[in-house]
Amino acid sequence: MIPTDGSIYCPFALRKRILLTLLYIFLANTVSTLISIGLAALLSFRLLSGVVEKMVSIAAGVLLATALVQLLPEAMESGLAPGTLGWVLTGGIVGFFILEKLTLLHHTHHHEGDVHHHPHGYDAHEAGRGAWPILIGDAFHNFGDGAVIAAAFLVDPRAGLVTASAVFAHEVPHEIGDFMILLNAGLSRRRAFTFMLISGLSAVLGGVAGFFLLESFHALLPYTLLVAAASFVYIALSDLLPEMMRRKPLRQSLPEVALVLAGVALAGLIRALVKGG
Repeated sequence: MIPTDGSIYCPFALRKRILLTLLYIFLANTVSTLISIGLAALLSFRLLSGVVEKMVSIAAGVLLATALVQLLPEAMESGLAPGTLGWVLTGGIVGFFILEKLTLLHHTHHHEGDVHHHPHGYDAHEAGRGAWPILIGDAFHNFGDGAVIAAAFLVDPRAGLVTASAVFAHEVPHEIGDFMILLNAGLSRRRAFTFMLISGLSAVLGGVAGFFLLESFHALLPYTLLVAAASFVYIALSDLLPEMMRRKPLRQSLPEVALVLAGVALAGLIRALVKGG
């Protein structure tokens, strides 16, 4: 880390470690963004709705496990008082609820032809109104994801990999929902992909900004991890899991439960692999 004794120059090994961490953050955000948007575009353009529903279930499990098994313990190891930890986590969840109410965040997977019953043309009308705010909101959301990944890498590169995997898991179904809205709004596939790519690359800016801010103010790291955990828990509980809570036959509900558990197991497997690496 950057020295705190006021010295300008740091040893070569420390400089190398800092630059390597920055490179990890840059690559993790860039690769995650390109693959998630590319995969989301492929699925959106081919309208593979069944695959999307399965990914939502898996993403819910990945997010919950990453928040509660990876990010929360990392924040606790910093020595924060339990009361402070609880209040920051609570404040983060309530804060994301307020932001979503103010339409600054958007995590919907609703699209034309889904199971919700609206008058004909309702979805396209709503999509046209919401396309540009969604792109702007998505850019801010991706910027925050980038900063979260940066915070995790500054704690431990292995924690960074686990966090980047969780961000990727929930970004794919999220980006699919946004593609549906942009296409319904009348954008061509090429324009929708271009705009989504520009919006997605704000994660790289968030990662670089997060690195320099948190490297200089290291005391902010545990709070950032707690806010990240709050974000993951909020998205899973308010957005992803409720889509599976509609009354369905047992033969449809059991696979959804199994996929959520598979997501939890996947997060645990990734964590075990990077810990052992």
